[in-house]
Amino acid sequence: MLKRLLLSSVLLGLSFTSVNAQGVNPILSAMNTNEKIFVVERESNSLAVIDRGMTKGHMKGMHNMNHGVVKFEGKDGYVISRDGWVVKFDPEKEVIVKELKTSDSAIGFTITKNFLAVANYAKKSVDILDRDLNPLQSFETGSKNVGIKTYKEYLIFSQMDNDKITVLKDTNFGKGLPKFVIHKEFEDVGVMPFDAMIKDNNFITGFFKSDYFGVVNLDTMKYSKIDILLEDRKPVLKVPHFGFWSIGGGYVFIPAVGNNKVLVYTPDFKFVKNIETEGLPVFTALSPDKKYLAVTFSGKKFPVIQIIDTKTLKIIKRFEFDGKVLHVRWSEVRPNLYVSVNDTNKIAVIHTKEWYLTREIFQIKKPSGIFLYEEAK
Repeated sequence: MLKRLLLSSVLLGLSFTSVNAQGVNPILSAMNTNEKIFVVERESNSLAVIDRGMTKGHMKGMHNMNHGVVKFEGKDGYVISRDGWVVKFDPEKEVIVKELKTSDSAIGFTITKNFLAVANYAKKSVDILDRDLNPLQSFETGSKNVGIKTYKEYLIFSQMDNDKITVLKDTNFGKGLPKFVIHKEFEDVGVMPFDAMIKDNNFITGFFKSDYFGVVNLDTMKYSKIDILLEDRKPVLKVPHFGFWSIGGGYVFIPAVGNNKVLVYTPDFKFVKNIETEGLPVFTALSPDKKYLAVTFSGKKFPVIQIIDTKTLKIIKRFEFDGKVLHVRWSEVRPNLYVSVNDTNKIAVIHTKEWYLTREIFQIKKPSGIFLYEEAK
């Protein structure tokens, strides 16, 4: 039996002696992990469930999933729907546990060990809930609220209508349920802030109508504006969606707005080069080992993805599908890239060692966002 296992490992190109930086053997870890896939079915108020490579079922009753987002914390799953519902579900039993409507419109939320925070549009507030969706606090802002993130004891978000960034501080940090107070607010940060990201101790926000992005240093609580310039010193305009950026492997990759390019910068935003792409890039997704970048497109090139080698900064592979690609997700435990092909109701699976289409998973209704949950076998 051992002989067979060793032979199989050789044929598959596996090594049972390698470990990662944490001292964990990634192959053995993958063997002991089942990666369950939850896919947003954007027109069906549902999540498709893919288990062990096959469509297992559909979790219905998720409300308007046109902009549905799924997050996991421990063994709990959470969904936020476009029409302001927060749904807690059990990702192993695949059942809804509880739901709460925080607003008529919301698209952003964040989860920690002790709480959820929801950035509402219609209600114009930020609501703090416990992990069982019981309301704890609500902060009225008079604005659509976006880009909600956490850092240490802080909860940070932007007020789109007020051109403001708000930092809340948990005065009960590390002691149980949170108790937030307003710690600092930054005024006139830029016109119409939208998406945001946390990079180390920096809260980075983009704007719809300003030709720079803003950075709050959360250790010093200082705000600065940063221009992204091309090699000819022209600014890159309108970079609101930081969910489309990728940072890692020593570079920052940014899809150019309205241009067939992926922009490459150093982590301190010194220009490196433009990578010419086949179409107008929308989304960049970095592989877990930071070696490859998958790029999706809009317009005529909606069905195409390209793969960039992050060492050479060159395009090495191209795939074209029979429908619009709305999302991609790299597996954390297997050499797979999952591709959401909306028009033909399927998830395509690309093998990321040999770079071929290994299979297609059907019976997915108008798929968009792909979210992975790892459960121990």
